[in-house]
Amino acid sequence: MKKHLALVGAGIVAGFTAAVMLFPAAQGASNLSAYKQLDLFSDAFERVRANYVKPVDDSKLIDNAIEGMVASLDPHSSYMDAKQFADMQIQTKGEFGGLGIEVTMEDGLVKVISPIDDTPAAKAGIKPGDYIAAIDGTPVQGMALGDAIAKMRGPEGTKVTLTVLRTGEKKPFDVTLTRAIVHVDSVKYHAEGDIGYIRLTAFNEQTGPGLEKAVRELRAKIGPGIKGYIVDLRNNPGGLLDQAIEVSDDFLQSGEVVSTRGRHPDDDQRYDAKPGDITGGKPVVVLINAGTASASEIVAGALQDHKRATILGMTSFGKGSVQTIIPLQEGGGALRLTTARYYTPSGHSIQAEGIQPDIAVAQGDEDDTSRLARPTEADLPGHLTAGNLEKHEAIPVIRAAPGKKYDDFQLAYAEDLLHGKLTVSAVTTKSADAN
Repeated sequence: MKKHLALVGAGIVAGFTAAVMLFPAAQGASNLSAYKQLDLFSDAFERVRANYVKPVDDSKLIDNAIEGMVASLDPHSSYMDAKQFADMQIQTKGEFGGLGIEVTMEDGLVKVISPIDDTPAAKAGIKPGDYIAAIDGTPVQGMALGDAIAKMRGPEGTKVTLTVLRTGEKKPFDVTLTRAIVHVDSVKYHAEGDIGYIRLTAFNEQTGPGLEKAVRELRAKIGPGIKGYIVDLRNNPGGLLDQAIEVSDDFLQSGEVVSTRGRHPDDDQRYDAKPGDITGGKPVVVLINAGTASASEIVAGALQDHKRATILGMTSFGKGSVQTIIPLQEGGGALRLTTARYYTPSGHSIQAEGIQPDIAVAQGDEDDTSRLARPTEADLPGHLTAGNLEKHEAIPVIRAAPGKKYDDFQLAYAEDLLHGKLTVSAVTTKSADAN
């Protein structure tokens, strides 16, 4: 399957000028205006070089200018210098050095979208919705997101202290973590009796093959009496588009998986499934929550629209935009630029809306704001709108009975569903009666 590096440079004024030359000649007036603005930038650049209180590095000025330009577009567009670009290329292969958290920038602070399973961040108790105010005592206010990420990375075994702000906590507190080589084992699986449980923690180059291996081994272990599969996408921050397509394709016989629509009609693309369901048509339940984002939302949306799986949990994060990695001139970095929106097979935009589950089942901590505050795409300043004309109606939320304890209520509910103890229609009726 063709790889699509759609996910997270060094340039100079001439680079800006070259970009302007890409406009059609018919936009001559607009080009002249752009050239004028570039003259303004050049003037400001020279005045800073000549008059700032101390000498400044030219390349750092340019890097910061590009970062500011791109970061102002939306929460997911950013600039990577050459080192950050190289780190990103390593990360997509499923192994990198650092703490293991998916982050964005909000109100000048680094905001945690989700920690990755079994990484230093997850083991230290970093939670979705936490704000990182300082790194080793250096405030992140005014720091570019790429610079903050670079400060959190470092050699394996070294320590880094994060100053964390958390909803419900009166004061900031420090968390000291030991950096590690983060192996993103994106597929984990085991048998839950006669059910195959598969957790996808991210979408990197290993995810598609890992899923196929998981299904083979679970089918062999459980045998012909296997009831179905639970695919756990909770707190999966996403990753590579081609892997989301491959994972969706593994469960589908045909039809559209996802489409992307950009600024120009010629840029629109549609991705279709090929024949072959690796599960042999067995029932599938997909678990999602507010930490389910991006590529994982593509999978949930495709399987939901084709009625191939029952989507269970809480509404997902809502990151439905495509980021394309655009390398800049040789030896430079790259832009991580939002170039399109994702649409599910039914034509629904995920952006700032998320995937609404077929059965809304709360884990129990969603409303406990003193312990956990989950951000969504719609909470991020400058987020793109969905472009949908229709809005989903809210559906009743099923909660565990008061006083009854579950290790994982959503998972237990999914298992009951596959065992036939509950049906979708019965559950929906029951939950509606209960609210």
